[in-house]
Amino acid sequence: MATKKTSRPKTSGKRVSARAAAKPARSKSVSSKATSLRDATPSFTVNDIEKSLAWYRDVLGFTTGERWEDGGKLFGVEMAAGDVTFILGQDDWKKGRNRVKGEGFRIYCTTGQDVDRLAEGIKARGGTLLREPGDSPWGTRAFAVEDPDGFKITIASEPKR
Repeated sequence: MATKKTSRPKTSGKRVSARAAAKPARSKSVSSKATSLRDATPSFTVNDIEKSLAWYRDVLGFTTGERWEDGGKLFGVEMAAGDVTFILGQDDWKKGRNRVKGEGFRIYCTTGQDVDRLAEGIKARGGTLLREPGDSPWGTRAFAVEDPDGFKITIASEPKR
């Protein structure tokens, strides 16, 4: 049976920052071919892009980023909240007008903000919560909303350490 020999990475005489040196070693179960992501941008196909844009902006408090138009008609928009970006795209109805959206799908977002205050602000701006703020066994406090097309979003505090 062959044994895989491991060695320390060569630094070519370069200094290694304290931050890099302090990084924990990779788990042995993670291969060098494992996917490693840093960010995600969900894209939602919506029935009425103007209605969805208004809901994300006016109810959730997202800001509007890039807009994509064709012939003066809006067909896509980028919505941002802190470091999180969602893309809203107008349904072209090629898959039918009656298809269900948002089913079996939920986005979890974390925030450093006060979750109870965020939830109260959403309700004050006309939003409805699917779930009131509550504590989880894993140390977060979270609430849930549903957008006009049925996409569910949970907003949670960062876990207590």
